[in-house]
Amino acid sequence: MSMPRRVVITGAGIVSPLGNTVPAFQQNLLNGVSGIAALKAEFAEQLETRIAAQCQFEPEQHFSRQELALLDRVSQFALHSAEQALQQSGIDLAAFSPDALGCFIGTGMGGAAATEEGYARLFKQGLNRLKPFTVLMAMNSAAASQIATKYQLAGPNQTISTACSSAAIAIGEAAKQIAFGRCEAALAGGSEALLTFGTIKAWEALRTLAKEDPQAAAASCKPFSADRTGLVLGEGAAVFVLETYEHASARGAHILAEIVGFGTSNDFSHMTQPSVEGQALAMQKALQDAGLNPEQISYINAHGTGTQLNDVTETRAIKQVFGEAAAQIPVSSTKSMHGHLMGAAAAVELVACIVALQQNTLPPTMHLHSPDPECDLNYVANQAQPVQHLEYVMSNSFAFGGTSGVLILRKI
Repeated sequence: MSMPRRVVITGAGIVSPLGNTVPAFQQNLLNGVSGIAALKAEFAEQLETRIAAQCQFEPEQHFSRQELALLDRVSQFALHSAEQALQQSGIDLAAFSPDALGCFIGTGMGGAAATEEGYARLFKQGLNRLKPFTVLMAMNSAAASQIATKYQLAGPNQTISTACSSAAIAIGEAAKQIAFGRCEAALAGGSEALLTFGTIKAWEALRTLAKEDPQAAAASCKPFSADRTGLVLGEGAAVFVLETYEHASARGAHILAEIVGFGTSNDFSHMTQPSVEGQALAMQKALQDAGLNPEQISYINAHGTGTQLNDVTETRAIKQVFGEAAAQIPVSSTKSMHGHLMGAAAAVELVACIVALQQNTLPPTMHLHSPDPECDLNYVANQAQPVQHLEYVMSNSFAFGGTSGVLILRKI
């Protein structure tokens, strides 16, 4: 087998609670602006939890009425992010054979709004017919299929659904397909749009959602803080253009980062309670894949959900993997600002990692004023931190069901 090829990111697009372009996201991220607020929805009064991280996204500005008849919000986010990524990359897809182009998208629930609307028509309104394209809007593979159809990507088209690690696995798998010559370039990322009545009620039943901060709703997600109360649901997407280093260099592309490590593992101990060993294994595999020693990592973007168990478990896993170096490596959770985007979380957080590399600035963990004694690492509390040098950064994603995904980026 030939040696694997280097894989780089040359374009990024985003729809998020912190902005619907990468520059807007970057500005709000590094300024510590929170996208968490009171949920704007007709059903909000029926909820116990009335805060969320919503996107300010007007689909009519980006899609025709005919297009919207086929697109759930999750596909709208993915398509708009993919368009941005392609524009930034400047890659000429027509220069490739269509079967050399892939699409890899992570999502937890797919078209949640279309699914819920269909059930409401049947069971609440008593109608005996659904909209004709309900299946095409609701299926988990809708976002990837819509992207592949629009851009005529005839190569591998994969939808990854591993809950909160979906996007990390999708991006990692895309990188491996390119590295070993199974495709030449790909659009990869994640999308999620699950702020529906039924979905939020289901999460309420799990008792993992954060309580609204009595002083400011924006401060309701407090990863690693002693007074944290849980996660805040969010929505959004991020999509990247991946290609070989050789192709990007030959066409003079601006390279945002190189994907040098990908690790995944399955924590088989419990469906909702993570284990230190499972999370540590994914990080170790990513380091091994990248050929790095732990002390070479300059920053870790943590999964950092703000739940009691996850934050302590992740802290212990980082210590297990990095040993004495753990105390020196900055760690932050950007979910404190953009909430937990489930299947899209890893993709949006990878944009945060690219921002860190490009700007030599570490994004903060906001609202961390009373650290949990069991969470005793450097979490870049409350303010972005400029640094002189960043080379390798790690992004952690851990999921209900036990699938972990870890990515490592390198600045070029």
